[in-house]
Amino acid sequence: MSKLTDVPKRILIGRALRSDRLGETLLPKRIALPVFASDPLSSVAYAPGEVLLVLSVAGVSAYSFSPWIAVAVVVLMFTVVASYRQNVHAYPSGGGDYEVATTNLGPKAGLTVASALLVDYVLTVAVSISSGIENLGSAIPFVVEHKTLCAVVVIVLLTLMNLRGVKESGKLFAIPTYVFVAGVFIMIAWGIIRAVVMGDTMKSPTADYTIHAEQGGLAGFALIFLLLRAFSSGCAALTGVEAISNGVPAFRKPKSKNAATTLALMGGLAVTMFCGIIGLAMATNVRMAENPATDLLVHGKPLGSGYTQNPVISQVAEAVFGKGSFLFVILAAATALVLFLAANTAYNGFPLLGSILAQDRYLPRQLHTRGDRLAFSNGIVLLAGAAAILVYLYGADSTRLIQLYIVGVFVSFTLSQTGMVRHWNRHLLTETDPAERRRMHRSRAINAFGAFFTGLVLVVVLLTKFTHGAWVALLGMVVFFVTMSAIRRHYDRVADEIAAEESPDDDVVRPSRVHSLVLVSKVHKPTLRALNYAKLMRSDSLEAVSVDVDQADTKALREEWERRGIEVPLKVLASPYREITRPIIDYVKSLRRESPRDAVSVYIPEYVVGHWYEHLLHNQSALRLKGRLLFTPGVMVTSVPWQLDSSEAAKLRARKRAEWNAPGAVRRGPVAQPKKDKAATKK
Repeated sequence: MSKLTDVPKRILIGRALRSDRLGETLLPKRIALPVFASDPLSSVAYAPGEVLLVLSVAGVSAYSFSPWIAVAVVVLMFTVVASYRQNVHAYPSGGGDYEVATTNLGPKAGLTVASALLVDYVLTVAVSISSGIENLGSAIPFVVEHKTLCAVVVIVLLTLMNLRGVKESGKLFAIPTYVFVAGVFIMIAWGIIRAVVMGDTMKSPTADYTIHAEQGGLAGFALIFLLLRAFSSGCAALTGVEAISNGVPAFRKPKSKNAATTLALMGGLAVTMFCGIIGLAMATNVRMAENPATDLLVHGKPLGSGYTQNPVISQVAEAVFGKGSFLFVILAAATALVLFLAANTAYNGFPLLGSILAQDRYLPRQLHTRGDRLAFSNGIVLLAGAAAILVYLYGADSTRLIQLYIVGVFVSFTLSQTGMVRHWNRHLLTETDPAERRRMHRSRAINAFGAFFTGLVLVVVLLTKFTHGAWVALLGMVVFFVTMSAIRRHYDRVADEIAAEESPDDDVVRPSRVHSLVLVSKVHKPTLRALNYAKLMRSDSLEAVSVDVDQADTKALREEWERRGIEVPLKVLASPYREITRPIIDYVKSLRRESPRDAVSVYIPEYVVGHWYEHLLHNQSALRLKGRLLFTPGVMVTSVPWQLDSSEAAKLRARKRAEWNAPGAVRRGPVAQPKKDKAATKK
């Protein structure tokens, strides 16, 4: 059965890679840019349109504020990029905002950042793919008619590509990303040449339309609020900037330097494209409206429900290149494709962050395990599932989804930069070198300004977007925070409960005709109980077996084993592909081949839990292993249970069930009692 399922798996994601080939998956800067920066680079395809959509509420006259909003977004972008360049040098381990906040502000702040980033990564996938579907739908009607289904299909395809590995998916995504960037720069350059050098008049397809202002003549506080809302929508161009600081370990050496260079390159490209599209939109008189069917007018009459509003970048490209021209078609195709691939930023950030959180016991341990292609496969699948659910609930509508967007990312921006200020303050207390102190003072000033600016933007985003859907993102952050806190408490409680004592009661090995193996992952109470139980079975030979999945964990296990002086020999099985089940199965079969008449008894320590959700957090590897061993001839499997405190809840439920009537008992009536034996009665 495993071979039948293994064949399609290899076809879809490729052959498994050994752990020692992890270095081959590291990314050069030319691949890292499209992998980690595809989200902020592609944001220029819809961020300018979001600015104009908000300003259209006050009519065409409000469009004159768009250049100033663009300037504010540019200042913010440069501030965030400069701040994160400090982050990647100070914290190159890949924890990013989560590590910075946890180290400098405490675990709760770190968990808040992690919750915000996880929500934002899910929204990145949903928004990017929904926006790409809408761009593609303007050319293919079938896509518009079935956009939810098409969006889910794209999520599945992206998931499969990322399961093949970061480097392989990065090579695939690099071409459309660079084509998109080149196309936008050519459009900006050619637009400037036509307008300034040649003196041509360029008109977008909506240039002759007028806008019915929903709230015309805004002034005072109402106008300020509208401009702030437009600014918060334009800040969508900053999403994904933090992904590079989270992905530093994926870069080639020197990791920090390459990550900082990629950040600077990404910031320069995104800012230039954003400003260029805003400028060309003003020059070509692009008209956008939140409700185009009723608010866009031609000769004083609404366009009606049959009108499809094209994105700003599409209208600008049509004005600059001409509709149907070669460059127009190339840019339109690259735009749709890069919006799909923008989700790749989240496909790299979410699994890596999930792995770190799992290592810190905030998420199930399975998220820390690398898959066949050395990617964090479980995190990739979890992200895809969450994004697919969100796309289904919101009907793949990017306008509705984008209202949930960027709240999480500015929470992480603000807390991360605040943490960096405390980082520099701590190091300045001990640093005596004048040159190094000057560098630290400069870095602290950058991070302090970044914390102030991003905090201000966070307040603006919350005030202007809360009632438009941002509350859903905040609710998601709360759900993640509470869930991860509960998982951490559970793991901590279990760790305390099963911690091995310093003087365990080790019985001597008693002779038997059975070769016994005790599976070991750590030295704790369940392990010691399994060892003692195996000794009592009088085995002919007994050894503890562990699988080398993580070198650091294996080293710690060996040291603890030697420190305690445990008499049972410890055998560590190599696992170049990070599998647990197969190396053990192969080792058991080799023992059977050497002595076919001997039996092999495998003892597996297991936790006994009392709640259904605890089964998701424990015993997963044991279940898979037992399923394979039970079908291996000459092998006996023994589960050595360790009852956690929560198992008492299951006992109470079992007692209560015993008192209930069984289904159908009422229909059957009272059960007849057996007649007592007369002889027994006399006695």
